Amino acid sequence: MTTLLITLGEPAGIGPDCVLRAWKHAPELFEHAVVVAPISWLRERAEQIGILPPLYEISDLTSLDRHEAAGLRCWNPLSSSLAIGPVQPGVPSAATAAAVIACIESASRACIAGQASALVTGPIEKAVLKSSGFNFPGHTEFLAWLARDGESASATHMDHVMMLASDVLRVALLTTHIAISEVPASLSTEATIDCLRIVDHDLRHRFSINQPRIALCALNPHGGEQGHFGREEIDILAPAVAAASQHGVHITGPLPADTLFSAAMRARFDAIVCCYHDQALIPLKALSFGDAVNVTLGLPFVRTSVDHGTALDRVGREDVLYSSMMAAIRMAEMMVSKAG
Repeated sequence: MTTLLITLGEPAGIGPDCVLRAWKHAPELFEHAVVVAPISWLRERAEQIGILPPLYEISDLTSLDRHEAAGLRCWNPLSSSLAIGPVQPGVPSAATAAAVIACIESASRACIAGQASALVTGPIEKAVLKSSGFNFPGHTEFLAWLARDGESASATHMDHVMMLASDVLRVALLTTHIAISEVPASLSTEATIDCLRIVDHDLRHRFSINQPRIALCALNPHGGEQGHFGREEIDILAPAVAAASQHGVHITGPLPADTLFSAAMRARFDAIVCCYHDQALIPLKALSFGDAVNVTLGLPFVRTSVDHGTALDRVGREDVLYSSMMAAIRMAEMMVSKAG
């Protein structure tokens, strides 16, 4: 039976709103779910927005009571010495940063240990977390570090991939949260091969696509125009495509970005691998904002997340979009079932 863990992310943001509104709309999604957070973070927001599900606090993940499925279970993994601090809606605070990090880490370690089947994460406020020693660009890199048991990532290879997926498009990233100016130097043939193989593997084993069709997006305009607009396609990307093909990956590219996301082109592929963050996320969000899911490939457990940020200015409002939270839960359950 799937045990799904959900972290709220920044408690002053819309993470709690999304969980509460998703529960109100589709309580069955939470039948086997546990929110990893102090129960007060949910209770205070529930009272603010007028959605009052039964809330149950469990002491650990072995004490789940399926008779309490009508409400929301909360597991607080924080030590008594860690102050959780007050939460002011819409105003992130360094006082809760350590608690946010600890909840994500505890949930991840529970998944790694096999105590839970999947992790769904709410959006974090990265600037505030850095004040408490969070030295990662985002969730994706932190979870990969935990999966490596604290070992540093290779400078030339990849062991995880950030992918965003919707009903109409899947995009995966060669580089994630770095400056545009750093992207060309961050690309390598070795890492590109790793990325293509991870995407191929997880599409097969977690999405049940027997022979994934993958496209690799070029970095430069018009695919580099045979080196006139840059040599990354010739020196890095094309050799990676050739090598991945030898490993059985059904890969096409590098293809120019300005035509690859057209309806006719994207329909030919199960996923498009992109060179940098906005090259992937602009078309994905233009087509599917609110319905897309962030997925980390290459981890030893299933992890999905919402496709949006903390939206501090929208906390408590009736028009908070919670569709991505619902989609993230459904996709996590689907991926676990396919993997099983």
